Amino acid sequence: MKNLQRRVLKFLVPPLGALLMRAIYVSCKKEFHIPNNLPQEPFIVAFWHGELFMQPFLYKRVRPSHKIAVMISEHFDGELIARTIEHFGFESIRGSSKKGGARVLISAIKRLKEGYDIAITPDGPRGPRYSVASGIIALSQKTGAKIVPFSYRADSYWQLGSWDRFVIPKPFSKLSFFVGEPFDVEGMSEKEAKAFIKERMLQYSQKVQKEKSG
Repeated sequence: MKNLQRRVLKFLVPPLGALLMRAIYVSCKKEFHIPNNLPQEPFIVAFWHGELFMQPFLYKRVRPSHKIAVMISEHFDGELIARTIEHFGFESIRGSSKKGGARVLISAIKRLKEGYDIAITPDGPRGPRYSVASGIIALSQKTGAKIVPFSYRADSYWQLGSWDRFVIPKPFSKLSFFVGEPFDVEGMSEKEAKAFIKERMLQYSQKVQKEKSG
């Protein structure tokens, strides 16, 4: 029965999820804050797991015709996400830093060298929220690729009770999208790099929170 339920979910959730995302996006007012100095070469897109819902639209705004592969866990919810983002033309690299980490890292490095951008949630797939796993550090240091933080806010939204406090904007809300200044972690220890990445990413998340409360 469980296998049957999963097959049904894999068939229904991705197209319906993609349709819901597009419907909400189209209904909302949008504003974009994007720096002018983004790299022309492939880079690493970094965003928190709880802010995943609207990221395909921000990426398409920044890189409308570029290739991208998203690092996604091998859990069942990761399977649903991978199938959903296919509807936006995104590819996926399945695995995590804890399971098959070396294989996943090699695949991501290969894609970067082939000209793909790589998207990663440093605190995914299981948290804790706003933590930084080692995968993004190794990927940037081994390839020299810049890390570019992505974030967004909605002035009206639902927030799930999951570990990542996943945000789903309400229809007809206002969406504000933010792209941070590119940076790298060259020459840093893993501990230093984790702290630096978290600080740089939280600058934008905290900016979002302050604006929302103001």
